[in-house]
Amino acid sequence: MASSGRDGDESQKGEAESCVGNGSSSKDGYQQSNEDEGAVELIRRYFAEKLGFSEDKKEVFQEKVKALTEASVDGVIKYIQERNCKNIITMAGAGISTAAGIPDFRSPGCGLYSNLQKYKLPDPQAIFEIGFFRQNPQPFFTLAKELYPGSFKPTLCHYFIRLLNEKGLLLRHYTQKQNIDTLERVAGLPAEKIVEAHGTFHTSHCLECKHEYTVDWMKERIFSDSVPTCEKCDGVVKPDIVFFGEDLPTRFFVCAEKDFPKCDLLIILGSSLTVQPFASLIDRVPKVCPRLLINRERAGHRDWVMAALQMGRGLDFDSRDNFRDVAWLGSCDEGCQMLADKLGWGDELRKLVVDEHVRISKQQNETSKRQTEYPSEKKRAESEHQ
Repeated sequence: MASSGRDGDESQKGEAESCVGNGSSSKDGYQQSNEDEGAVELIRRYFAEKLGFSEDKKEVFQEKVKALTEASVDGVIKYIQERNCKNIITMAGAGISTAAGIPDFRSPGCGLYSNLQKYKLPDPQAIFEIGFFRQNPQPFFTLAKELYPGSFKPTLCHYFIRLLNEKGLLLRHYTQKQNIDTLERVAGLPAEKIVEAHGTFHTSHCLECKHEYTVDWMKERIFSDSVPTCEKCDGVVKPDIVFFGEDLPTRFFVCAEKDFPKCDLLIILGSSLTVQPFASLIDRVPKVCPRLLINRERAGHRDWVMAALQMGRGLDFDSRDNFRDVAWLGSCDEGCQMLADKLGWGDELRKLVVDEHVRISKQQNETSKRQTEYPSEKKRAESEHQ
């Protein structure tokens, strides 16, 4: 019995030292570590009780289960290869489209918000506010012409997401407000796999009578430098992207409710994780689900005080208890190519990008030639009138 007790003590001691990660085997160090951890645990329990955080024992146990052999990119790669995940969710911000030449929203000096001064807005965000749009829609449509879907080619990152789907690994791809370029669709990702959390240019509706219009109809009006108006009631027609002050699409809530509990790997691409409720999706995956951020800078990380108390939400890169959150800092294209290379898909991804860009260029040239030879009835009438 005495021997068994000593074995248990030694085992417990080893576990404590492993969590601390300092390699010390001294008795004093072990006791100090236990005292520190005990103090933190008391504080955590106090705040949990006062603030109403869950103390469910099953939930706490689940948080301790290690999803990755190591919290690193190689750990994620090994997880994909060995665990055979089939329900990967990707969440994408504007950063996945910057390599296509589309500015993101918030980068100092080159972000979209930094380049809107020429539109003489009361503030940069006004161009995407529904109240301002109803009063003055022209600035939005001027900007829309610059960013219009079809003017750009999908990036390597977009094709990596397509590759995940073709290999049977992708459950769903979620995009946020800035991704109004619809490049996921251009890249060949099926519509049922895409949840455009903040809407899409793919369809448009009249603000008054709600009559629906196609993407081709909207494109013709935008490129004629006119504010699109309804053929039924003369109201302004707006692309179905969500402006500030509007509700998110029902599909976003329905899909998020059923998708995220099934997620076995979350990959966050090119997002600052500041726009809600999109940003909060990272906390809706199971507590053992690995989360990989590929971005130029860290985003969505939990406050260190809350992390120490094991409370609050967000990504937890630096905690010694981190077992699932990984950050890879750099461009989305570089990060996705790195993942593809490590997974053995590198050459396949490179070839896919080259072949698809050739196909898209050919299609764009044919469309441009057709528009030149066969102008629309509206443009032809305007030309004859002049």
